[in-house]
Amino acid sequence: MTIDVFSAFIIGLLGSGHCLAMCGGITTMLTSAIDKPSNQSITNDSSQGGIPIKVISEQSICSPPSAFNLVFFYHLGRIASYSLIGAIVGFTGSIAAKNIGLPIAGLRIFAAFFLILLGLYIGQWLFWLNRIESLGKGLWRYLSPMAKHVIPVNNRKKALGLGALWGWLPCGLVYSTLTWALASGSSLTGATIMLFFGLGTLPALLTLSLGIDSIKKLLVNHTFRKTMAITLICYGIYSFIVAYQLLF
Repeated sequence: MTIDVFSAFIIGLLGSGHCLAMCGGITTMLTSAIDKPSNQSITNDSSQGGIPIKVISEQSICSPPSAFNLVFFYHLGRIASYSLIGAIVGFTGSIAAKNIGLPIAGLRIFAAFFLILLGLYIGQWLFWLNRIESLGKGLWRYLSPMAKHVIPVNNRKKALGLGALWGWLPCGLVYSTLTWALASGSSLTGATIMLFFGLGTLPALLTLSLGIDSIKKLLVNHTFRKTMAITLICYGIYSFIVAYQLLF
Protein backbone atom coordinates (compact mmCIF):
# COMPACT_ATOMS: atom_id res chain seq x y z
CA MET A 1 0.00 0.00 0.00
CA THR A 2 2.79 2.40 0.90
CA ILE A 3 4.47 2.01 -2.48
CA ASP A 4 1.18 2.50 -4.34
CA VAL A 5 0.34 5.64 -2.38
CA PHE A 6 3.81 7.08 -2.87
CA SER A 7 3.66 6.23 -6.58
CA ALA A 8 0.34 8.04 -6.91
CA PHE A 9 1.81 11.13 -5.26
CA ILE A 10 4.80 11.05 -7.63
CA ILE A 11 2.52 10.61 -10.66
CA GLY A 12 0.58 13.71 -9.60
CA LEU A 13 3.80 15.61 -9.03
CA LEU A 14 5.43 14.60 -12.31
CA GLY A 15 2.26 15.26 -14.27
CA SER A 16 2.07 18.81 -12.91
CA GLY A 17 2.66 20.46 -16.27
CA HIS A 18 -0.40 18.69 -17.65
CA CYS A 19 -2.41 19.99 -14.68
CA LEU A 20 -1.54 23.56 -15.61
CA ALA A 21 -3.09 23.06 -19.02
CA MET A 22 -6.21 21.23 -17.81
CA CYS A 23 -7.11 23.03 -14.57
CA GLY A 24 -5.05 26.20 -14.74
CA GLY A 25 -7.87 28.26 -16.22
CA ILE A 26 -10.33 27.45 -13.49
CA THR A 27 -7.71 28.13 -10.80
CA THR A 28 -6.96 31.51 -12.37
CA MET A 29 -10.66 32.32 -12.32
CA LEU A 30 -10.78 31.58 -8.61
CA THR A 31 -7.84 33.83 -7.80
CA SER A 32 -9.62 36.72 -9.51
CA ALA A 33 -12.23 36.66 -6.72
CA ILE A 34 -10.18 38.83 -4.34
CA ASP A 35 -11.58 40.61 -1.30
CA LYS A 36 -13.23 43.84 -2.24
CA PRO A 37 -12.71 46.84 0.02
CA SER A 38 -15.39 47.08 2.68
CA ASN A 39 -17.99 49.80 2.25
CA GLN A 40 -17.03 52.49 4.74
CA SER A 41 -17.88 56.15 4.86
CA ILE A 42 -16.35 59.07 6.72
CA THR A 43 -18.55 61.65 8.36
CA ASN A 44 -18.08 64.63 10.62
CA ASP A 45 -19.96 64.56 13.91
CA SER A 46 -20.39 68.03 15.47
CA SER A 47 -20.98 66.45 18.85
CA GLN A 48 -17.45 65.10 18.72
CA GLY A 49 -15.91 68.44 17.83
CA GLY A 50 -15.96 67.79 14.12
CA ILE A 51 -13.65 64.75 14.45
CA PRO A 52 -14.05 62.43 11.45
CA ILE A 53 -15.74 59.19 12.49
CA LYS A 54 -15.53 56.01 10.42
CA VAL A 55 -18.99 54.58 9.80
CA ILE A 56 -19.02 50.87 8.91
CA SER A 57 -21.92 49.71 6.80
CA GLU A 58 -23.73 46.41 7.40
CA GLN A 59 -22.30 44.98 4.17
CA SER A 60 -18.72 45.41 5.36
CA ILE A 61 -19.31 43.23 8.42
CA CYS A 62 -19.56 40.16 6.20
CA SER A 63 -16.62 40.67 3.87
CA PRO A 64 -16.14 38.19 1.02
CA PRO A 65 -13.64 35.34 1.51
CA SER A 66 -10.09 35.86 0.36
CA ALA A 67 -8.84 34.38 -2.90
CA PHE A 68 -6.61 31.97 -0.97
CA ASN A 69 -9.61 30.59 0.93
CA LEU A 70 -11.54 30.08 -2.29
CA VAL A 71 -8.61 28.28 -3.90
CA PHE A 72 -8.19 26.12 -0.78
CA PHE A 73 -11.85 25.02 -0.81
CA TYR A 74 -11.74 24.46 -4.56
CA HIS A 75 -8.82 22.04 -4.22
CA LEU A 76 -10.47 20.43 -1.21
CA GLY A 77 -13.52 19.66 -3.34
CA ARG A 78 -11.41 18.48 -6.27
CA ILE A 79 -9.32 16.08 -4.18
CA ALA A 80 -12.45 14.84 -2.38
CA SER A 81 -13.91 13.88 -5.77
CA TYR A 82 -10.70 12.09 -6.71
CA SER A 83 -10.90 10.13 -3.45
CA LEU A 84 -14.53 9.21 -4.05
CA ILE A 85 -13.80 8.02 -7.59
CA GLY A 86 -10.78 6.09 -6.27
CA ALA A 87 -12.99 4.36 -3.70
CA ILE A 88 -15.50 3.37 -6.38
CA VAL A 89 -12.82 2.06 -8.72
CA GLY A 90 -10.98 0.27 -5.90
CA PHE A 91 -14.22 -1.45 -4.90
CA THR A 92 -14.75 -2.47 -8.53
CA GLY A 93 -11.26 -3.99 -8.56
CA SER A 94 -12.02 -5.97 -5.40
CA ILE A 95 -15.23 -7.31 -6.96
CA ALA A 96 -13.33 -8.31 -10.10
CA ALA A 97 -10.67 -10.09 -8.03
CA LYS A 98 -13.10 -11.95 -5.77
CA ASN A 99 -16.02 -12.78 -8.04
CA ILE A 100 -14.40 -13.03 -11.46
CA GLY A 101 -11.06 -14.37 -10.25
CA LEU A 102 -9.05 -11.67 -12.02
CA PRO A 103 -5.57 -11.64 -10.44
CA ILE A 104 -4.40 -8.42 -8.81
CA ALA A 105 -1.04 -8.82 -10.58
CA GLY A 106 -2.92 -8.72 -13.88
CA LEU A 107 -4.52 -5.43 -12.87
CA ARG A 108 -1.07 -4.11 -11.96
CA ILE A 109 0.20 -4.96 -15.44
CA PHE A 110 -2.76 -2.99 -16.78
CA ALA A 111 -1.86 -0.06 -14.51
CA ALA A 112 1.81 -0.18 -15.55
CA PHE A 113 0.80 -0.10 -19.20
CA PHE A 114 -1.28 3.03 -18.60
CA LEU A 115 1.63 4.64 -16.76
CA ILE A 116 3.80 4.12 -19.82
CA LEU A 117 1.08 5.64 -21.99
CA LEU A 118 0.93 8.60 -19.60
CA GLY A 119 4.67 9.19 -19.95
CA LEU A 120 4.38 9.09 -23.74
CA TYR A 121 1.43 11.48 -23.53
CA ILE A 122 3.19 14.03 -21.31
CA GLY A 123 6.30 13.80 -23.49
CA GLN A 124 4.05 14.47 -26.52
CA TRP A 125 5.24 11.34 -28.33
CA LEU A 126 2.00 9.36 -28.37
CA PHE A 127 -1.54 10.62 -27.74
CA TRP A 128 -3.55 7.45 -27.17
CA LEU A 129 -4.76 8.81 -23.84
CA ASN A 130 -6.83 11.34 -25.78
CA ARG A 131 -9.03 8.43 -26.81
CA ILE A 132 -9.34 7.32 -23.19
CA GLU A 133 -10.36 10.82 -22.15
CA SER A 134 -13.17 10.74 -24.70
CA LEU A 135 -14.77 7.86 -22.74
CA GLY A 136 -15.51 10.24 -19.88
CA LYS A 137 -17.06 12.95 -22.03
CA GLY A 138 -20.46 11.27 -21.93
CA LEU A 139 -20.68 11.59 -18.15
CA TRP A 140 -19.14 15.08 -18.22
CA ARG A 141 -21.88 16.19 -20.62
CA TYR A 142 -24.41 15.65 -17.83
CA LEU A 143 -22.26 17.07 -15.03
CA SER A 144 -20.91 20.22 -16.68
CA PRO A 145 -24.26 22.13 -16.71
CA MET A 146 -24.16 22.02 -12.89
CA ALA A 147 -21.31 24.54 -13.02
CA LYS A 148 -23.82 27.35 -13.59
CA HIS A 149 -25.00 26.92 -9.99
CA VAL A 150 -21.53 27.64 -8.54
CA ILE A 151 -20.38 30.40 -10.88
CA PRO A 152 -19.48 33.13 -10.09
CA VAL A 153 -17.36 31.70 -7.31
CA ASN A 154 -17.81 34.21 -4.49
CA ASN A 155 -17.99 32.03 -1.39
CA ARG A 156 -16.43 28.90 0.08
CA LYS A 157 -19.46 26.71 -0.61
CA LYS A 158 -19.37 27.52 -4.32
CA ALA A 159 -15.61 26.99 -4.46
CA LEU A 160 -16.00 23.59 -2.80
CA GLY A 161 -18.81 22.67 -5.19
CA LEU A 162 -16.87 23.74 -8.26
CA GLY A 163 -13.84 21.75 -7.13
CA ALA A 164 -15.98 18.68 -6.49
CA LEU A 165 -17.48 19.04 -9.95
CA TRP A 166 -14.14 19.64 -11.65
CA GLY A 167 -12.76 16.44 -10.13
CA TRP A 168 -14.89 14.54 -12.66
CA LEU A 169 -13.43 16.38 -15.66
CA PRO A 170 -12.16 13.85 -18.26
CA CYS A 171 -8.39 13.74 -17.79
CA GLY A 172 -5.83 11.20 -19.01
CA LEU A 173 -3.63 11.86 -15.99
CA VAL A 174 -6.49 11.05 -13.60
CA TYR A 175 -7.57 8.00 -15.56
CA SER A 176 -4.03 6.63 -15.60
CA THR A 177 -3.80 6.92 -11.83
CA LEU A 178 -7.23 5.35 -11.40
CA THR A 179 -5.82 2.15 -12.87
CA TRP A 180 -3.60 1.96 -9.77
CA ALA A 181 -6.69 2.40 -7.61
CA LEU A 182 -8.32 -0.42 -9.59
CA ALA A 183 -5.28 -2.65 -9.06
CA SER A 184 -5.35 -2.01 -5.31
CA GLY A 185 -8.40 -4.24 -4.96
CA SER A 186 -9.72 -2.17 -2.06
CA SER A 187 -12.06 0.81 -1.82
CA LEU A 188 -10.09 2.30 1.10
CA THR A 189 -6.74 1.90 -0.63
CA GLY A 190 -8.19 3.18 -3.89
CA ALA A 191 -9.45 6.31 -2.14
CA THR A 192 -6.08 6.81 -0.42
CA ILE A 193 -4.20 6.44 -3.70
CA MET A 194 -6.31 9.12 -5.36
CA LEU A 195 -6.06 11.34 -2.27
CA PHE A 196 -2.28 11.35 -2.52
CA PHE A 197 -2.44 11.76 -6.28
CA GLY A 198 -4.48 14.91 -5.71
CA LEU A 199 -1.96 16.14 -3.15
CA GLY A 200 0.77 15.57 -5.72
CA THR A 201 -0.96 17.88 -8.19
CA LEU A 202 -1.24 20.70 -5.64
CA PRO A 203 2.24 22.26 -6.09
CA ALA A 204 1.61 23.07 -9.75
CA LEU A 205 -1.86 24.49 -9.27
CA LEU A 206 -1.01 26.40 -6.10
CA THR A 207 2.01 27.82 -7.89
CA LEU A 208 -0.31 29.11 -10.59
CA SER A 209 -2.71 30.48 -7.99
CA LEU A 210 -0.01 32.29 -6.04
CA GLY A 211 1.71 33.60 -9.16
CA ILE A 212 5.13 32.04 -8.52
CA ASP A 213 6.42 32.49 -12.06
CA SER A 214 9.82 30.83 -11.57
CA ILE A 215 8.33 27.48 -10.55
CA LYS A 216 5.56 27.79 -13.13
CA LYS A 217 8.12 28.28 -15.90
CA LEU A 218 10.02 25.21 -14.69
CA LEU A 219 6.91 23.03 -14.79
CA VAL A 220 6.15 23.94 -18.40
CA ASN A 221 9.80 23.90 -19.50
CA HIS A 222 10.35 21.63 -22.50
CA THR A 223 13.37 19.82 -21.05
CA PHE A 224 11.75 19.40 -17.65
CA ARG A 225 8.59 17.97 -19.18
CA LYS A 226 10.54 15.48 -21.30
CA THR A 227 12.58 14.42 -18.28
CA MET A 228 9.45 13.83 -16.21
CA ALA A 229 7.89 11.90 -19.09
CA ILE A 230 10.92 9.60 -19.37
CA THR A 231 10.88 9.09 -15.60
CA LEU A 232 7.23 7.98 -15.74
CA ILE A 233 7.95 5.63 -18.63
CA CYS A 234 10.87 4.04 -16.78
CA TYR A 235 8.78 3.59 -13.65
CA GLY A 236 5.99 2.11 -15.75
CA ILE A 237 8.36 -0.41 -17.31
CA TYR A 238 9.72 -1.32 -13.87
CA SER A 239 6.19 -1.79 -12.51
CA PHE A 240 5.29 -3.91 -15.53
CA ILE A 241 8.26 -6.23 -14.95
CA VAL A 242 7.48 -6.62 -11.23
CA ALA A 243 3.81 -7.33 -11.90
CA TYR A 244 4.70 -9.80 -14.68
CA GLN A 245 7.01 -11.72 -12.35
CA LEU A 246 4.25 -11.90 -9.72
CA LEU A 247 1.77 -13.15 -12.29
CA PHE A 248 4.02 -15.80 -13.82
